[in-house]
Amino acid sequence: MESTIGDRLAAICGVAHVDVGAAVPDDLCHDEALGLDPVRPGAVVRPATTTEVAAVVTVACELGIPLTARGSGTGLSGGSVPVAGGVVVSFERMSAILEIDTANQVAVVEPGVTLAELDAALTPLGLVYPVFPGEQSASLGGNISTNAGGMRAVKYGVTRHHVLGLEAVLGTGEVISTGGKFVKATSGYDLTQLVIGSEGTLALVTRAILRLHPRPEHQATVLAPFPTMDLVAGAVPPVVASGVGPLLVEYIDMISMAGITANAGIDLGIPEDVRAAALAYLVIVLEDHHPERLEEDTEALASQLAELGALDVYVLPDHAGHQLIAAREHAFWASKAAGADDIVDVVVPRASIPTYLTDVGDLAAATGSLVVGCGHAGDGNVHLSVFQSDPDVRHRLVHDILAAGMAHGGAVSGEHGIGTAKLASFTDLEDPVKLDLMRRIKHAFDPAGILNPGKVLTAPRLEGARP
Repeated sequence: MESTIGDRLAAICGVAHVDVGAAVPDDLCHDEALGLDPVRPGAVVRPATTTEVAAVVTVACELGIPLTARGSGTGLSGGSVPVAGGVVVSFERMSAILEIDTANQVAVVEPGVTLAELDAALTPLGLVYPVFPGEQSASLGGNISTNAGGMRAVKYGVTRHHVLGLEAVLGTGEVISTGGKFVKATSGYDLTQLVIGSEGTLALVTRAILRLHPRPEHQATVLAPFPTMDLVAGAVPPVVASGVGPLLVEYIDMISMAGITANAGIDLGIPEDVRAAALAYLVIVLEDHHPERLEEDTEALASQLAELGALDVYVLPDHAGHQLIAAREHAFWASKAAGADDIVDVVVPRASIPTYLTDVGDLAAATGSLVVGCGHAGDGNVHLSVFQSDPDVRHRLVHDILAAGMAHGGAVSGEHGIGTAKLASFTDLEDPVKLDLMRRIKHAFDPAGILNPGKVLTAPRLEGARP
């Protein structure tokens, strides 16, 4: 197979842009998910155009060879881990910002563009693409694949709220264009939204039209320690409803706060007696185009947090605020450095966070595990680091943590996706009627089943499956 597919791919993209067998770089055999074994594909191909991508898909469809799309490989669910003997389609050569349309406030980009590259191009124009999932080296194609969110979702929403249109290659090799430079349309099914979050199982995205926003020039970071998690969660709804329009509302438990500040070498100057009494923290960032309005909102927020039970309220200096937010964005790396065995990203209704975390604590205690975390309190996205070295105990614990989130009206993944890491739990916990419908949608986009097989969905059930 290797020589056949390698020759066919080289004829499409050029010999220099195809690696076969042992020549495939090790970095392309895994993503950043914890606890998953690397998988070596049969080949990697690096197309440069949509035409080349379509030709690659056509060949793979003809030969029945699995394809896995690859951006920066920063995913945390195994979504870009290849299939053994399959082909990785790496988008590193499709990394152009094709257009920044300031009149319509949109950008047109190829999938290999990173968040950092787009942000650098937008900053001089006073514009921002506001989805910041915590890793600026992540690619736009990967963000679209997982419907990435991040800390700013409480104000701006997630990826699907900012992708206006796509160009994509179906599993048949056909190319479709969806949406456009407009924010609303009622013209048949919304194929753009179907592709977003599908983790490369429906189509390979080759171009995206992104919605931009004016970039506020001024920010303030407010840190509020609380004595209980109930008080933290109880403070979130009134803060969100207050009208200050926070850019982010994050909770960080005391263990995670100690870990991320130590990992980043940050001293926030919090008195020892306050640190000793604080079980969790709220970190809230406000932004505005006008400094005087920002100052008024910051003062009002500080007074509100004090009334809601905060032990104290600190308006951090700009440099300390930026350091803390950067450290929070890299909390995964701090957890990884501390030896975490798994990372969980459940989402629940934000008012349910305290009771959900109580359930998680009970599950952790029952298994002799340590589970700590932080999360996007404004939108209920809970990030948990699981420390449990026994794989059997850990897998059952993670499944039970996900099940508890579902029981609270949530979902098994808030932003990392299903991939393979959560596949068994997702299949077990989700409505089987919905899963069957998803399989039929998958078949419509990818009838040969070559696009990222084994991710998001298992194969169709042999018994009881609808025709």
